[in-house]
Amino acid sequence: MTKEGFLSGQLLLAMPGMADPRFESTVIYICTHTEEGAMGLVINKQCENIDFPDLLNQLNIEHSKNNKKKEELNKILLHEGGPVESGRGFILHSADYVQESTLIISETIALTATIDILTSIAMNDGPQDYLIALGFSGWGRGQLENEIRNNSWLSIEADEELVFRTDIDLKLPRAMAKLGVDLSFLSSQFGRA
Repeated sequence: MTKEGFLSGQLLLAMPGMADPRFESTVIYICTHTEEGAMGLVINKQCENIDFPDLLNQLNIEHSKNNKKKEELNKILLHEGGPVESGRGFILHSADYVQESTLIISETIALTATIDILTSIAMNDGPQDYLIALGFSGWGRGQLENEIRNNSWLSIEADEELVFRTDIDLKLPRAMAKLGVDLSFLSSQFGRA
């Protein structure tokens, strides 16, 4: 655990043998973690049933007159942020873009959940770095701490390169490599000393 025992701004890495198949092989950025619980976004699972232009159309966000070409809009990935409120969007982004409703997580990373930021991204006027997620991952009081004690998660320091600029399929192995861990050597068995 980090400062004051909370993991805000950290990454959670799913351990082999994760009991919940929705979180198997996931990397989660923890947006907030307090005594009351935690909220984070899976950053290494792509949405399969919707793309960014479809999302813009569903939300009636004008994007045909923007500065980004259609090919660029198609390259913007939507992530499955987690199983909670999967119809709601969250944008994890660099802290160079701040609105009144933006949650500043660290000196370099923030979270915004408004249509305005999606419009800005579509119009090529948004944050420098961003990750768009539908849904989120949530834990109640003490739940995340219990899962960590039961060897479901490892936590590491987050960095912008890994969060925003690493290929989706490489996020878990690169995060594990930051710890000096080879995934093939990890066991789903655990014990207590």
